[in-house]
Amino acid sequence: MTGRRRETEAPAGGPAPALPPVLPGVVVRAGTVATASLADVDALVLPVAPGADGDEGVQPRHGTVEAAVRYGVDLADLADRHDADGSAGSVHTIHLPRPLGGARELPWSGLPARVLLVGVGAGTPADLRKAGAAVARATRGLGGVVTTAAADTDDDGTGAFVEGYLLGAYRHPTGAAKPGPGPAATLTLLGDHGAIEPAQHVARATWLARALTVTPASTKTPAWLADQAVAAVEAAGRPDQLTVTVLGPDEIAARGFGGLAAVGAGSVHGPRFVTVRYVPAAARGRHVVVVGKGITFDSGGLAIKPRESMVGMKTDMAGSAVALATVLGAASLGVPHRVTALLPLAENAFGGASYRPGDVLRVYGGTTVEIANTDAEGRLVLADALAHADADLDPDVLVDVATLTGAATLGLGKQHGALYSADEALAAGLVRAGAASGDALWRMPLVPEYRAALDSAVADVRHVADPGVGGGSITAALFLQRFAGRRRWAHLDIAGPARSASASHEVPEGATGFGVRVLLRWLRDL
Repeated sequence: MTGRRRETEAPAGGPAPALPPVLPGVVVRAGTVATASLADVDALVLPVAPGADGDEGVQPRHGTVEAAVRYGVDLADLADRHDADGSAGSVHTIHLPRPLGGARELPWSGLPARVLLVGVGAGTPADLRKAGAAVARATRGLGGVVTTAAADTDDDGTGAFVEGYLLGAYRHPTGAAKPGPGPAATLTLLGDHGAIEPAQHVARATWLARALTVTPASTKTPAWLADQAVAAVEAAGRPDQLTVTVLGPDEIAARGFGGLAAVGAGSVHGPRFVTVRYVPAAARGRHVVVVGKGITFDSGGLAIKPRESMVGMKTDMAGSAVALATVLGAASLGVPHRVTALLPLAENAFGGASYRPGDVLRVYGGTTVEIANTDAEGRLVLADALAHADADLDPDVLVDVATLTGAATLGLGKQHGALYSADEALAAGLVRAGAASGDALWRMPLVPEYRAALDSAVADVRHVADPGVGGGSITAALFLQRFAGRRRWAHLDIAGPARSASASHEVPEGATGFGVRVLLRWLRDL
């Protein structure tokens, strides 16, 4: 750990995320609903699926028939009464009555009086992920929950259900107690299951990215975020595999990171450049460098944003949170590839030292860049990091992830990240990983004819095309491509899915952690 500098100011307000995050308990227990002890269990969760063609009602899945026999209750009839359809992520809670005054014993005496019927759809990993998230939301505040929902699936299905449960159980950290249900219940998977640890590692990494991204900018200065990276590396307890380096403002300027230095110059909170390296004990794979945009708050600089556009800008460092979570997740999963995360961190404020439209900056490696819009700061800090990776780190694969352009959101909405790459195999692998992980990516074109829109009369390149050109997400990707050199490179523009206006299945309202799951899945498949 070198080059660490601490600022004299102490950012106040807002919670500091727990590092590492503490997830709800998930355990596996052998047995069946017919024989398992269900004492001290608050809820029994049973899977149902849509009826086959021509069949009325739902189809019971693993353990549901045995539970009906043990309870002495027609669960299929109760499912019909609750209009259960078995669709993925649907959940219906049945509260069985208790005897009045204990005068008589009912068939379900001694068993959980709360039974949940959760829809598992077609039983695909995507459906089971939704089912797990639904269970987490429906059982929040309970103690122990037992389920057979993933008992008749393969390892991918079990992992998806557990991942969905843990991601659905996440709640954004808050500085004050809020009314409502308590923490998520401890989940017991009843039956034969494969290893659940990979799903727990992926969920923990995603929790970390969400918690960092949602932290208020009044707390989350570049120095604070750099300290969180250091703390996370230290908490991982792998000093032989994980190391971290933090550069302060003077070192950033001295080493020629001209884009990062310029973007951070207008703020009282100086920039930082964080490098986190994971080197597995028996490294036998490739070297992957992940660069994450780390703008801790984006006012737009001198090209100040309208108030409405500024409200969510504490999340403009989502890419750096994803990069940090990815390298830590890779270490906990034990992937055989070396992974390096680069976090260029700055606050894009405005003041007497702010960079200006018309300025010419010299970024890492000597390329000069004409500034057209100070609200397009993300590509400048990424240019520094990408050029550094290309020149100094010799990566086999270089990936950057950023909440970069509103144009990507206009084109793809909030459900897909925009993927750019000239490498067919790399792009295909990332798309497959996105489909398998739940972080969906859509490949976009790197239109060569658009490169001319970045020509400059006073510098090597202009960093923003004229508004009339269109294709803002494409021209941004073309700008970044030149700094990746000849490396295998991919750019993920996550401006849309990094934030969610409402909760849905395993995705919470607010910061989503989008990008962690796809990158960890891709690294495991690489």
